Amino acid sequence: MTSNVSISDAAISLLKQMIAIPSTSREEQAVADFLESYMRRESSAEVHRSGNNLWMVAKGYDAARRTLLINAHIDTVKPVPSWTFQPFEATEKGDRIYGLGANDDGASLVSLMHTFLALEQEPLPYNLVFLASCEEEVSGKNGIAAALPLLPHIDVALVGEPTGMNPSVPGGVRVAIAEKGLMVMDGTAHGKSGHAARNEGINAIYLALEAIQKLRDYRFERVSDTLGPVKVTTTIIQGGTGHNVIPDSCSFVTDVRTTDTYTNQEIVDQLQQLVAPVELVPRSVRLQSSGIDAGHPLLKAILSVAPDATLFGSPTLSDQALLSCPSLKMGPGDSARSHTADEFIEKQEIRDAISLYVRILKNLHL
Repeated sequence: MTSNVSISDAAISLLKQMIAIPSTSREEQAVADFLESYMRRESSAEVHRSGNNLWMVAKGYDAARRTLLINAHIDTVKPVPSWTFQPFEATEKGDRIYGLGANDDGASLVSLMHTFLALEQEPLPYNLVFLASCEEEVSGKNGIAAALPLLPHIDVALVGEPTGMNPSVPGGVRVAIAEKGLMVMDGTAHGKSGHAARNEGINAIYLALEAIQKLRDYRFERVSDTLGPVKVTTTIIQGGTGHNVIPDSCSFVTDVRTTDTYTNQEIVDQLQQLVAPVELVPRSVRLQSSGIDAGHPLLKAILSVAPDATLFGSPTLSDQALLSCPSLKMGPGDSARSHTADEFIEKQEIRDAISLYVRILKNLHL
């Protein structure tokens, strides 16, 4: 792999082979085995594996230097029923490749892996680590969270996700410089049962609806410059046992997209106070919002290569949420194609991504 053309062709070929291997979250062993063999064959670096996470450290690692992590994930969501192509078969139509995971996150994975292969022998002024992580789509504890303690200390990360890397369009190189965090919260309203024909009991569904109305209408005071307001959306409600029984319990689930203006715990405290005495309990507070400063060397390197790049805050979650270092999200494809039927990537998007990644990393000084 000595030229950009051959690297791009190899990346595209690898993606097509990956699509043919089902790799839904927590079922990634087969694709991890395949990628491990590929990495051992193509790279001069030592290949490390823990569970279904794979990583490589470029030649010349020096603990005294700063370290850049480039990361993408190997897992996919399950295919929806409305696919018209075979989801586990790479179907080519013109410049497009259709298949589950082509856009999210296979294109970023093969592009970043081949960027690493192109640069692993280069005398870079920083350490370079490539990580292919699992369980991203479910924020699983066996994914990047399990791999990070085994890696060298990471100072900054570039996470490959479909944000758009189209240099032929003004502003078409899109970089997510911040990302919202996520909390899933379980609500429970407790009432008192009774006969629906009489004025007795306390209807837990009504109590839950009052709490949900408060959550819908509530506005957090602080608004993020890059991510906008905290977003609170109730998505599931369940209650009742029979048409003639006043329900004594009603549960609901609320999706909360957090920003850098509050910690997740601060948001929990405000929402719990808002709906009390209805219970509202987060399943986890570990998926915080993330981002990078405007003056960070990694962002400067990107802007030196793509000076008209579009910088934005992303509403969707990625492995960024589990990183404690500065990070940004940048990859080929379009987030709007993710988790949809007939997901696709264009081959030129992969070619452009590898070219841009290589130029950016060669211009980077940490």
